[in-house]
Amino acid sequence: MKHTYEYPRAALTVDCVVFGFDSSEAALQVLLIRRGLAPFKDHWALPGGFVRVEETLDTAARRELEEETGLKDLFLEQLYTFGTVNRDPRERVVSVAYYALTKPADHTTAASTDAAEARWFPVSDIPPLAFDHSEIFAAALSRLRGKLTYQPVGFELLPPKFTLTQLQRLYESVLGTDIDKRNFRKKVLSYDLLIPLKEQHREGPHRPAQLFRFDPVRYERLKKKGFLFEI
Repeated sequence: MKHTYEYPRAALTVDCVVFGFDSSEAALQVLLIRRGLAPFKDHWALPGGFVRVEETLDTAARRELEEETGLKDLFLEQLYTFGTVNRDPRERVVSVAYYALTKPADHTTAASTDAAEARWFPVSDIPPLAFDHSEIFAAALSRLRGKLTYQPVGFELLPPKFTLTQLQRLYESVLGTDIDKRNFRKKVLSYDLLIPLKEQHREGPHRPAQLFRFDPVRYERLKKKGFLFEI
């Protein structure tokens, strides 16, 4: 016998804030889609959509992200739940937001379903967003800035081989502030988590710079002993 649920239910959606870092421009970016359907048709928004009854939240987030942008196999982390009563003009909608870090150069964006276009934008120059997506974006950026100061998550945004200048520019781009070059390099190198490589990289007219790669195995070993990565 089918039981009738006596209380009205809100619809459930997922929204994804995907950050990337353009090393050539030293700019933190966010992936947005241009909506192809009402409401907010032709407005920019975060990738996302309604959760199907048979789906978990994580499955829905990955499906919507792949359908609307072409991106898949990203590490997604739940950010926050947004449930302002009038956040969606269609009906009562609660959204579970996720955020992810990736390298734009590793992916080709391809908009489909109800997304007319998918494009990377510098976080310093994003257009007005549909729904309450500006609030969701701000929460994700705040989370990223916080994590960057105590976990080495920034290496998820860099190429496998990078210079100390690229690493510093990433931190400056995310944190939105200038960092003293000498102090930054001294602190980063003191953790002994960067493996120096024999290869070098030429950055503009300057002399070639030493390339490094991050040592995740050593980091995990130190973390189990209570190590804290602080910048």
